[in-house]
Amino acid sequence: MNTVRVNAYAKLNLTLDILGAEGGCHMLDSLVTTVDLCDRIILRKRRDGLVRILMRGAGADIPPEENNAQRAGDAFVAKYGTCGADITVHKNIPIGAGLGGSSADIAGVIAGMGRLFSVSDPNGMRELAASLGSDAPFQMRGGLARIKGRGERVEALPFCTLHFLILVPKERVLAREAYARFDAAEGRRGARTASAAELLSGGDPAWAAKNFGNDLFSSAKELCPAVGEAYLALKSFSPLGVSMTGSGSAVFACFESEELCLWAKSRYRGKCRAIVAKSVDPMAQIHHTSPFVLGEEEKQE
Repeated sequence: MNTVRVNAYAKLNLTLDILGAEGGCHMLDSLVTTVDLCDRIILRKRRDGLVRILMRGAGADIPPEENNAQRAGDAFVAKYGTCGADITVHKNIPIGAGLGGSSADIAGVIAGMGRLFSVSDPNGMRELAASLGSDAPFQMRGGLARIKGRGERVEALPFCTLHFLILVPKERVLAREAYARFDAAEGRRGARTASAAELLSGGDPAWAAKNFGNDLFSSAKELCPAVGEAYLALKSFSPLGVSMTGSGSAVFACFESEELCLWAKSRYRGKCRAIVAKSVDPMAQIHHTSPFVLGEEEKQE
């Protein structure tokens, strides 16, 4: 196999509770799901040990030394001693929106390299992903999970399909600024994750959505007023629940159906990018070694 194609899925933090800090890092308790918004990654074998990244779309201006897809490819070659790869990343996940696009690319490149070079070491690859990005261990598997600590503790939960309208402001929120403002204000800490996880696992998404929330929301909307505006716009459509993902700036609403998401999108008149998405479980692709690899799109050259 000389070429592999991979989906690298975005994520939504349905809840984000900040439990404190340890070793200079914030400790989190968060309910997270992957959604069908994704970057598409194409990996082709090289005969040498070099990894070459070509970004298409929003990430085209990311310098190599700051590109997590580059870091993931280089780290994989260093760990497993394989040849390198020419990797093209078609960016669809908005950058700096809290949708986990950077960690998705880490997970996608590592999963794709494993498939490309027939490396079967799931624990080692998850550890490698964890060393490169806090959300990457979850995104190596995807689905629905409760994540704790810095993101390294992942508890998979029974998958359920949820429907979302996501609004992405043009402005970005820097995570370090959102956390710094939260710390300075001694922000209110929630305890939503346990309740939301229990309700979703019990098959009650409507009540679970009432527990969706994010401890960083107040900080983010102060840094970026468009976050608050997007939140109010989504609330006006009477969804099951509304929250912000990550440290922002993307805000999402959960609806009973895709039809209601499309209805709300058709009536939204703001300036944010509007995306209709649903939760997805990559592990449902049970016939493939990697949940990210699209078997029907693989080619041998």
